[in-house]
Amino acid sequence: MKSEIYQKIKERILLLEYAPGEFINEKTLVDEFGISRTPLREVLYKLECDKLVSIVPRAGTMITLVEFQKLRDVFQVRVNIEGLLGSLAAERISNDQLREMQKIEEECKSLFADKNIKQLINVDIKFREVFNQAANNQILKEISDYLYNQTLRVWYIVFEKNNFSTEVEEEMKEIEKTVEVFSHRDPQEAETFRRNVIINYVERVKNKF
Repeated sequence: MKSEIYQKIKERILLLEYAPGEFINEKTLVDEFGISRTPLREVLYKLECDKLVSIVPRAGTMITLVEFQKLRDVFQVRVNIEGLLGSLAAERISNDQLREMQKIEEECKSLFADKNIKQLINVDIKFREVFNQAANNQILKEISDYLYNQTLRVWYIVFEKNNFSTEVEEEMKEIEKTVEVFSHRDPQEAETFRRNVIINYVERVKNKF
């Protein structure tokens, strides 16, 4: 139950349903989920560890701000983690996992008509799940997920400044090229490519802001 509530609140934060700087109404959440304050606060403490909320004494629980200065440091680490994951995935990925990535790419194509931002983000999350499964390193996955969540809200903000079709095209190109590179089973090539995915994304964000 607590895990489901945690995932639900985290999704609302990452998809900006709760705005950065907004205070969460704990009583509203207690009533919504039908739980007491103790398990809710355990969920909020976990979200605080994720750096997605800040528990302010005598004030309440605030959604953390999107601070671009801190994100610079996050992206510097993420470049290296993504490269290492790419290297491992290229060595270990199965043909079934490559086919699963191709299916996700096809799913992405269907979004041109829907223009559903949440579905596009879910496509990216599904792609990352297969990617992390291929790398098969739980510690790296946990670090990668933490860093990804720190930067996901920026992508959502970029949607507001960009053409939706452009974002779908970028996602499709990333998945297609990842499949191609991983199929070569070359760790060095995969590491360089996945590092460049993050570097190019940072440049796109900088151009928007």
